[in-house]
Amino acid sequence: MRSIADIVEQCRLSGRSFSEQALAMESEETGVAESLLRTGMLSRLKDMEFSVSEAVSKEWRGLIVQAEATLLEQYAGQGCAFSGPYVLSAARIAMAVSTYNAAMGRIVAAPTAGSCGILPGMLFACREQFGTENDLLLSGLFAAAAVGEVTAARATLAGASGGCQAECGAAAAMGAAALVTVRGGSADAVSHAVALTFKSILGLVCDPVGGLVECPCVKRNAMLVSLGTLGADMALAGVKSLIPADEVIDAMGQIGRALPGTLRETGLGGLAVTPTGKALAESTGM
Repeated sequence: MRSIADIVEQCRLSGRSFSEQALAMESEETGVAESLLRTGMLSRLKDMEFSVSEAVSKEWRGLIVQAEATLLEQYAGQGCAFSGPYVLSAARIAMAVSTYNAAMGRIVAAPTAGSCGILPGMLFACREQFGTENDLLLSGLFAAAAVGEVTAARATLAGASGGCQAECGAAAAMGAAALVTVRGGSADAVSHAVALTFKSILGLVCDPVGGLVECPCVKRNAMLVSLGTLGADMALAGVKSLIPADEVIDAMGQIGRALPGTLRETGLGGLAVTPTGKALAESTGM
């Protein structure tokens, strides 16, 4: 799959939803039966569920980051948060899973390890807050996977090639597609959610302190669930992106190629070379 527009057009012709059409096209392209693809994706969903369960059940920490996800849960309980329960829940899960990854826990790269908390945060907060069943989460995961596949084909999913816009940005756009799907939104709405989310994160650099996938990665995971969630809500409300999703993805790839090497996962620019960033790196022996 190289085009969001093609998936949307095929949905119009077939009457399928975005996720159903993505599954059908994947089956046709790979020669793997849809039933087997569903079984494989269900396994990934269960892997994701396991990492969420492990991540939120204990307080994990990495070489730099502390165990801070529970702070969001405590804050939410005070009833004074500006963010709604869903966003706080998704952010808490995203932080926990990303910290769990930093502690060498087993995660699903969605689409990368550096962005591994965003999609599970957005999906499993749906279950926590709205009681969403597994079959809908699975449909959301197929929609997200299609967006990830198109992004990989047209641009990149690697921070080393395109900055954090290609990792956390892609994860947020994938999550937006998943949320629209979970709520029964149209294929057009999925496309607009992807575009609205992606174009709001263009240019985000990859500047890991000490070269570790910890700072600022963990908190970016938490922050970007809100962007993907709002992208989904705006699209479901009927808001449209003037620039089509595929063109936004193309622009992301072009911007990524234009970024200097110091801002593409090398730890040689941005936050990584601030005085505090250098001190944190030295404290870990990196």
